Amino acid sequence: MNATVKERFAVKTGRQYPLGSTPDAHGTNFSLFSPHADGVELLLFDAHDDVTPVHVVKLDPRVHKTFQFWHVYVEGVKAGTHYAYRVHGPNEPNRGLRFNNNKVLIDPYAKGNTKTLWRRGDACGDDDNLATSLRSVVIDVSKFTKQTFINRPMSESIIYEMHVGGFTRSTSAGVKNPGTFDGIVEKIPYLKDLGVTAVELLPVFEFDNTEKRIVDGKELTNYWGYSTMAYFAPHPMYCVNPENGNHVAEFRAMVKAFHEADIEVILDVVFNHTDEGNHQGPVYSFKGIANNAYYYLMPEQRQYYNDYTGCGNTFNVNHPIGEKFILDCLRYWVQVMGVDGFRFDEGSVLSRGEDGAPLKHPPVLWQIELDDVLVDTKVIAEAWDAAGLYQVGHFPGARWADWNGKFRDHIRQFVRGEAGMVDGSSMVGAVASRICGSPDIYQWSHHLPQNSVNFIACHDGFTLNDLVCYNEKHNEANGEGNRDGINENLSSNYGMEGPSDDPAVERLRDQQVRNFAAILMLSQGVPMLLMGDEVRRSQNGNNNAYCQDNELNWFDWNLTQKNAHIFRFWKWMINFRKMHPAVHRSRYFTGETNARGLADITWHGTRPHHPDWSPQSRVLAFTLGGDGAESDILVIMNMYWEPIGFELPQVEGFPWYRAVDTSKESPYDILEPGNEELTSQISYVAQGRSIAVFITKVSDPAKSVRPERKAKSSK
Repeated sequence: MNATVKERFAVKTGRQYPLGSTPDAHGTNFSLFSPHADGVELLLFDAHDDVTPVHVVKLDPRVHKTFQFWHVYVEGVKAGTHYAYRVHGPNEPNRGLRFNNNKVLIDPYAKGNTKTLWRRGDACGDDDNLATSLRSVVIDVSKFTKQTFINRPMSESIIYEMHVGGFTRSTSAGVKNPGTFDGIVEKIPYLKDLGVTAVELLPVFEFDNTEKRIVDGKELTNYWGYSTMAYFAPHPMYCVNPENGNHVAEFRAMVKAFHEADIEVILDVVFNHTDEGNHQGPVYSFKGIANNAYYYLMPEQRQYYNDYTGCGNTFNVNHPIGEKFILDCLRYWVQVMGVDGFRFDEGSVLSRGEDGAPLKHPPVLWQIELDDVLVDTKVIAEAWDAAGLYQVGHFPGARWADWNGKFRDHIRQFVRGEAGMVDGSSMVGAVASRICGSPDIYQWSHHLPQNSVNFIACHDGFTLNDLVCYNEKHNEANGEGNRDGINENLSSNYGMEGPSDDPAVERLRDQQVRNFAAILMLSQGVPMLLMGDEVRRSQNGNNNAYCQDNELNWFDWNLTQKNAHIFRFWKWMINFRKMHPAVHRSRYFTGETNARGLADITWHGTRPHHPDWSPQSRVLAFTLGGDGAESDILVIMNMYWEPIGFELPQVEGFPWYRAVDTSKESPYDILEPGNEELTSQISYVAQGRSIAVFITKVSDPAKSVRPERKAKSSK
């Protein structure tokens, strides 16, 4: 080392905590967990695209190793410096050890990375990949002020699942920086107008989108992002200037803008597996640092990975170091980045012990549940995994919510017009349970309605538009012979497959979309809608568009004009939910009555108090008793294809006012507060495949629009 470099980078012992790179006024501390390594080299680069390091720091285990941690403090290393590691040790896969000092590794705790030089294939095999490796970047997070938080009750949440890139990547978005966190900020007024209270972002942790394949002349890649490379680092493709280490600042700016609009930010996180894949996959992080600690390995053949995820490997979530990694990561995204909650992909993996068997009290899940830093965050599980573990309704922990797949399936079947038996109940009986917050699934385990995240469509499957336009999946564009994606979507095209220029077909499709929206917003639990469903965004029948980073997946902003009538219905249906607490209770129904003698819920059929629970039934009605001065609500659902008359239950002294009729054209499909239509008759004809909603005017609805929450607290 020449004198100039030696003067620039003075090396000291450093400390084992915190893990990762931590800069201060004079230099940076580096710490890495690698108990079985024989040696560690820290590579320092001046720029993100430097092929060779400006300096290599060789760590002496007698000085720079404490127990299981390698650490060093290097004076002169400032924020913005790029770095990576070489880790030396035995390459003995049969013992679970995959050290390979020819592979340049990123820091698992890096706050940002760049992939300017990255070639994935070079991270496989035994050749040195310095010239084509990833680079981590030192980022100083101490300079950032604390974020403020909304802390909205889960029962009042309305979630909008969206893809960061796809939301603004289309030229129709008209934003300055399409496909970025900054691009989203320009569209926040749209989401504010829609009325959602939270966005749930598909993975924003760095993932590898560099693998390409060509199908029918189109380039396909990893679009969804469910193969994480780095868990503390925002995906650089979503940043405007990632090479300058601006990852943190750009993400925080987006979160701040959402919070100023009173919208919470929930992240879809993937701790069940990593992007390094199986025994044939690349080595660029965990594998080359502590493979036998970070991954579930097959007990008798430790060169292979136990795969409960369907993605090649499984992260060792309940190993002490795996648990620490996950908790450190979540706390970071809350305390520094300001996020309000997390949705855990294949969350059931996090309940598995080191032998792969489900645990009664999985440490990582209960630590997330009880952690002081995370106590106010929203935690949502996809309560199943690829190995067959299914935990909807009995996911470990008390406050964990989960995606309610039963809600999705039963409501799809009901709106499609199905009758008969489903899951041991009549169709209308099953639908009644879903509307009540699925007590048959959650209440037995002392959960609450807010433990059920209700949805009709999500990123994985048909969009809501395609649910009413296609009988079959159409995934040919994925290049897998239409074999990928589920086969049964519980959908209907209502006359012809795909787009139609028949006005009657399109009117019915609009009507069915409104039916789905109405049921979703009138049901107890937490509603979630998919990006673009409010304007009938289509994926052309593709129900597995994971690889389509193109117009097939991107939000077409021209639809906001073309289908403004559908947006309007969603907007006012969301507002209706906010106005009426009776449809988003924090507790299950008990049968208690209000001052007007109306029970919290009463079931009806075509006649009051006479619900038809038979397998042949396609109709259901119910009243919700409002609390105090809150309006009472009457809902009539006719999923038969012909009109049916319903006798209206009477509330003495309070006539019914129609607020919604999904069979009517906009703007009469939903009437704005204060403009509801008085119903003087004792009966109402519900058109085929329609939903009608009525309220009593205990107080003036126009004055009952619930104000947006403004109070915020700081963690």
